[in-house]
This record gives sequence, C-alpha cells and structure tokens, in this order.
Amino acid sequence: MSAITSSTLTILSIDDSIVMQQLIKQTLSEEYRVLLCDSAIQALALINQEPISLVLLDVSMPEMDGLDFCRTVRSIPKFQHLPIVMVTGRDSNLDKLQGRLAGATEYLTKPFDTEQLKEILRRLTATLA
Repeated sequence: MSAITSSTLTILSIDDSIVMQQLIKQTLSEEYRVLLCDSAIQALALINQEPISLVLLDVSMPEMDGLDFCRTVRSIPKFQHLPIVMVTGRDSNLDKLQGRLAGATEYLTKPFDTEQLKEILRRLTATLA
C-alpha cells in the first residue's frame, strides 16, 4: 500500500529512455510522487507548474541536454537551491566536473543500484519534508 499523502515530495525525472523512466518510477513511487518527462524543454515548463522537490536529470538528450537544462534552471532565482541529481552513463572525471559546474547537486552513474539512488534522495530531501 502506498504511503503517498498531500505532503509527499515530488520528484521530476527527466530522461528520454522509457526503460530508465520505468525503473525510476517503480523504485520511487511508494515514497514519492514521481513525474516523468522525456524532454528537457518540456520539463522547463513543468517545473513552473508543479511543486518539484528534486530533479533527476539525464545528460544526453535530444533538443536540450541535461547540462543546458541545469544551467537554465540555476539561472532562475527560485530554483537556485533545487536539488538536481544527474543520472547518466557518462562517467569520466571531466563529465562529473561539467555536471557540477552546470549546477548539479549530485552525480549518479548508470547503471546504478536502486538503494544508492534512494539513499541520495533521502539525504537530499531530509530537510525538505
């Protein structure tokens, strides 16, 4: 049985992979309200319409990549402290540095352990509830 209530935090997952979106929804939907978006451009509109608590963000996407999305969101004052976790297959030190410079709060490399994802979210949302 789901423990979702009106005070449940909302996670926005932005990834163009249907498989990854299904995994994230399945992993998190008992603890969080999970919104899925397959486009960074679509997500920019969504974060202004929904009370987003945290963003999970892929880097490699068509139209606008995750780094550009992250920089754009960070340029908006009300989202400067929004936790953003980059969830990506890019694993080099340069990739991680670029993610941090773009404004990512955390960086998680695919494939990842679902418990590792949950632990990151618990840590980042502990002060939001």
